[in-house]
Amino acid sequence: MPHEAISVFDMFKIGVGPSSSHTLGPWRAAQAFISSLKKAGRLRQLSHIKILLYGSLAKTGKGHGTDIAIQLGLAGEDPVTFDPGLIDPAMATIREKRKLLVGREHEIVFDPAADIEFLSTETLPYHPNALTFLARFTDGDQVAETYYSIGGGFVKREGEEPTPGSTVQLPFPINTADDILHWCRKTGMTISEVVMENEMAWRAESDVRQGILNIWRVMKECIYRGCHASGMLPGGLNVKRRAAELNRRLIAGRPYHDFDSWVSAIRAGGTDFKYILDWVSCFALAVNEENASFGRVVTAPTNGAAGVIPAVLQYYLIFCDGYREDDIVRFLLTASEIGSIFKKGATISAAMGGCQAEIGVSSAMAAAALTECVGGTQRQTLMAGEIAMEHHLGLTCDPIGGLVQIPCIERNTMGAIKAITASQLALQSTPDFAKVSLDAVIRTMWDTAQDMNSKYKETSDGGLAVQIPLGLSEC
Repeated sequence: MPHEAISVFDMFKIGVGPSSSHTLGPWRAAQAFISSLKKAGRLRQLSHIKILLYGSLAKTGKGHGTDIAIQLGLAGEDPVTFDPGLIDPAMATIREKRKLLVGREHEIVFDPAADIEFLSTETLPYHPNALTFLARFTDGDQVAETYYSIGGGFVKREGEEPTPGSTVQLPFPINTADDILHWCRKTGMTISEVVMENEMAWRAESDVRQGILNIWRVMKECIYRGCHASGMLPGGLNVKRRAAELNRRLIAGRPYHDFDSWVSAIRAGGTDFKYILDWVSCFALAVNEENASFGRVVTAPTNGAAGVIPAVLQYYLIFCDGYREDDIVRFLLTASEIGSIFKKGATISAAMGGCQAEIGVSSAMAAAALTECVGGTQRQTLMAGEIAMEHHLGLTCDPIGGLVQIPCIERNTMGAIKAITASQLALQSTPDFAKVSLDAVIRTMWDTAQDMNSKYKETSDGGLAVQIPLGLSEC
């Protein structure tokens, strides 16, 4: 069976909130469209562009900033480097001037209100997250390209086939959890060691390590910012940020001046169960409050679930004496492979599978990574991932107002706590007696996703989204 080569840097992407599929994906699609015009030598002939949004992108695109992401992508900005603090002035300039400097080199007349159309009653068959770019040129020619944002910032252009020879041949091809176990048994390596060997098919080990530590740098900066930012989240729901106040209460006046001294201050508070539990929740809240505020985050594997893995990794570093670079690398390598097999065997898109595909997958990734790092066997590591997902099966995606706030932010705390619990259960269990495998739970998740009513797949047409009046604060 052919394998899909997915890197750790595909699963963990640096970008801007609030959604990987509704913000980062459309941003990347806009960049890809402009790139295709440049390659064809037609960018400077462009006279008009219109964007059509379908399905989930249309229904919840406003709350997810899909229109904003598309404009920034068309303008040639990159989500990895663009300063989130410049989003509002950039949008105001386009709105007021009704002009867009496409690809940073060619200005056209562009009115976001008229040229970005939300077709909430239309869905394309391949994927609910679809967008079409309609371009008109000075010679009268027209071009249309359709892209699908398939979750986690991954984008596929309609009709695009893989280029022969473009797929990297990995030394240890992996599609399933059984494949992982096969290579571990054959080589005697841990899961993270197998993944590192695969990563070296793309780049040198030193570059892999540096890249992963950069991913962690962005994650920890996000946690720290979120734990020190107060006020209301944007979007009109009047949701109050809670991480900063929780941080203030838990730190109890102990002094600190940067991330490392903050970690020391947290450790000084002891190891009481409730204290640790509150900190895990605080870390997860912090990340997803930043995400909801269009902050800099890392898909893990998505933006909506971006808080689970950083929260569990931070828990491990602080409370399990794991504050070492090697452990950070091991953790994120293991997590990425678990996320990869979910993507291959099911989905990481809430628009396809509900929130089980986001929070559920992130919890499984975190549970497995934690288990390896604290000394679990390869089979216990996979067992932990299975347990975490098993207890997220059927979780719907029903964001109020189409915003990644309620119930998304709190769900990250639940996913993190479940990951830690799943890890503990696996470590105290014998995998020989397990009745459910990770591959079985991935198949079950996909079957559940296909059976799930579409109104529970990131449309805001069901669940909490229709039960809670807009403007009420989260409680």
